[in-house]
Amino acid sequence: MANPTQPNVGFTPEREISNPEKSPIPPPPSFVASSPGFPPPKLHLQQDQASSRSVKTPNVLSPANGVTTGSPVPHLSTPPGPPVFTSPVRPAAVPFRTSPALPQPLAFSPGSSLPTSSSPLQFSNGTFESQHQVSDSIEDHVPLGESSFVLFSAHKVLKQKKQANVPSLGFGALVSPGREVSVGPQVIQRDPHRCQSCGAYANIYCNILLGSGQWQCVICRKLNGSEGEYIAHSKEDLHRFPELSSPMFDYVQTGNKRPGFVPVSDSRMSAPIVLVIDECLDEPHLHHLQSSLHAFVDSLPPTTRLGIILYGRTVSVYDLSEEAMASADVLPGDKSPSQESLKALIYGTGIYLSPMHASLAVAHSIFSSLRAYKLNVPEASRDRCLGTAVEVALAIIQGPSADLSRGLVKRSGGNSRIIVCAGGPNTYGPGSVPHSFSHPNYPYMEKTGIKWMENLGHEAHRHNTIIDILCAGTCPVRVPILHPLAKTSGGVLVLHDDFGEAFGVNLQRASARSAGSHGLLELRTSDDILITQVVGPGEGSRVDTHETFKNDTALYIQMLSVEETQSFSLSMETEGDIKSDFVFFQFAIQYSNVYQADVSRVITVRLATVDSISAYLESVQDEVAAVLIAKRTLLRAKNHSDAIDMRATVDERIKDIALKFGSQLPKSKLHSFPKELSLLPELLFHLRRGPLLGSIIGHEDERSVLRNLFLNASFDLSLRMVAPRCLMHREGGTFEELPAYDLAMQSDAAVVLDHGTDVFIWLGAELAADEGRSAAALAACRTLAEELTEYRFPAPRILAFKEGSSQARYFVSRLIPAHKDPPYEQEARFPQLRSLTSEQRTKLKASFVHFDDPSFCEWMRSLKVVPPQPS
Repeated sequence: MANPTQPNVGFTPEREISNPEKSPIPPPPSFVASSPGFPPPKLHLQQDQASSRSVKTPNVLSPANGVTTGSPVPHLSTPPGPPVFTSPVRPAAVPFRTSPALPQPLAFSPGSSLPTSSSPLQFSNGTFESQHQVSDSIEDHVPLGESSFVLFSAHKVLKQKKQANVPSLGFGALVSPGREVSVGPQVIQRDPHRCQSCGAYANIYCNILLGSGQWQCVICRKLNGSEGEYIAHSKEDLHRFPELSSPMFDYVQTGNKRPGFVPVSDSRMSAPIVLVIDECLDEPHLHHLQSSLHAFVDSLPPTTRLGIILYGRTVSVYDLSEEAMASADVLPGDKSPSQESLKALIYGTGIYLSPMHASLAVAHSIFSSLRAYKLNVPEASRDRCLGTAVEVALAIIQGPSADLSRGLVKRSGGNSRIIVCAGGPNTYGPGSVPHSFSHPNYPYMEKTGIKWMENLGHEAHRHNTIIDILCAGTCPVRVPILHPLAKTSGGVLVLHDDFGEAFGVNLQRASARSAGSHGLLELRTSDDILITQVVGPGEGSRVDTHETFKNDTALYIQMLSVEETQSFSLSMETEGDIKSDFVFFQFAIQYSNVYQADVSRVITVRLATVDSISAYLESVQDEVAAVLIAKRTLLRAKNHSDAIDMRATVDERIKDIALKFGSQLPKSKLHSFPKELSLLPELLFHLRRGPLLGSIIGHEDERSVLRNLFLNASFDLSLRMVAPRCLMHREGGTFEELPAYDLAMQSDAAVVLDHGTDVFIWLGAELAADEGRSAAALAACRTLAEELTEYRFPAPRILAFKEGSSQARYFVSRLIPAHKDPPYEQEARFPQLRSLTSEQRTKLKASFVHFDDPSFCEWMRSLKVVPPQPS
């Protein structure tokens, strides 16, 4: 793991990493918290959809850009917003893409180099099969819409080891195992066919002996039987098997094969939610929290079971059977609850988990009864026994054994959730730290508190309970203490300015997002491809499969939760020169879904191998490569000092890529950056000066939360956190997508800037002076911002301000300062300038205040690299 307090951030599979040439890029951290005790894994994966460099779609509001058109989610009761407004995005002046359009589908070749029935077939195990017809791998192109599960940094792999293992660019993939947890791909309700040697699954790229039904594994090349299932007259007959007609499929074992399983119609019927609420709040914060809590319970499905716990110096567990008044059982907070006190509580007469249809009015009365903190004690010094409260919440969820119905055990549907609403640090009871940093024992108590919180999070994970910690207010919450509790349970920690709108939306989205449990990710690769590093919400797992599969070299990762908002970043390299024309990758995700069905999702990817560096560079997906580089970089940036050092490594990457893949200008020491990677340097420039590595964020708590969110985030959110998306409002309600340059700050325009965890709406001074136009533009921008982030978790804060206001600095600091560049460079990289009159351009130039930050072009030239022309 990256450090002892964050065991699920990243790890490096155990192996000797040989680096044939010295690189200016530092190697990944060589830590192994849960080191796999097996040989280096092999992985094969086919890029279902990879972005085509010849097709750029900057102006499409796609799922990757934050607009999802899938199955609806439960309606969220949010504060009233502007009227419903659909704002199409106008094409940019040139094909400039800042939007995270998902990679386009690869064109899969129907041809195969394997022998046909007219030629003898020699398999790697030495046996000959010439009497049976051989089916090529299925030739139909891969269906659209499946690339969101696996995204590769390139669609091709270089054959030569020395060329392929250039660390400054690197090669890898982003895997999102939890996408469409509730509604998945083709379903197979039978046992899978797996290779008896390596454990890989039969898939679309296997070669089938039609006469005998035997299939050849794409990972280890061994021949396997199918118990006659794959016997067919032609390969078209094999299309009836989903695993042989699609690169992705689900094996599902449902309740009829599981004794004691009672299916439920509502996935959350038996997965409770317990609110753990800080009662040490001042009046303004409490008022906002009450509004958010009232809206939250109104948004819950009627069958959801809810529990309510308050904590301060004591823990109050509310009895939801009391309709006349708010009634609670109180436990001391200075120590962990004893088994006797928990038994007395759980087996008593009170009802602490109740479905919303029976307890909605009671919940409202409890929230209305909350009172502000009365003592004259600073916020940071108030006693809060958060750890004890979470222990009690876990005990309530586990309950007095399972519900009994006709003698059968009703299994919990999906993960239970504890949502902590915190306004300050844990300063009382187990896992706490002193009020003051100057306490002589603070370092020791912080260390023991972190360990205690880690153990509590692991305990929650063992009981399929996710702990989300939503913090708000101005009081520091001591993130190093609380973060391990959320991380080890599979949850998240989010900071908010207050308990208002953004907090309320995240409260609802935290409870509504689908989540699987018992997740295990298997990674297999063919040939000599090795996984050198994994970053994401999981831990290396030891799985002994050698009794079943004698040569299983897969890398196993225990997933702390299975959610759509997460992804794993895989770094890979080749162990030797590749001889074959294709390499294969297979990902198998085993988990229990919200209906408690056991699912094994298998994704197989095939990538072509090439000798040509130019062909390889053409296949590189700039945005995926940038996100992978950013995650590897942020893993090392544990504090502000590290972040400054990591900016230097970004500079070294740019210089090394230009040196290895670019060309040197004649009679000059300058190198030109590869034209095939035209988007990459600008994305990395956003990374080094944005909130992840730059100086925009001041408080270390905020930086830590943002870093850990980014390391686990999906591709869509990760890309937006690296590079913002800029949209300018136009007359008629349309929006034009523009590069995120400060040249967009035109006084007669309104601009929306989506930076992942923050969305900014900027109104020019000239537009703001016209009340009618500015109100319409603001409403349109606000609606667009809500549409772009409708399904994003955590929900971003949305801030609106006028040109020249103090808050506008948040907006300006995230834009590339291009106003100092020569006019010809400005027009080349920001073509919208050509539509302005000379008077408008003069006014725009005069509006900028000079400061020392370099523009993108100035930064590239300072590295002695010529920036690539915009694509």
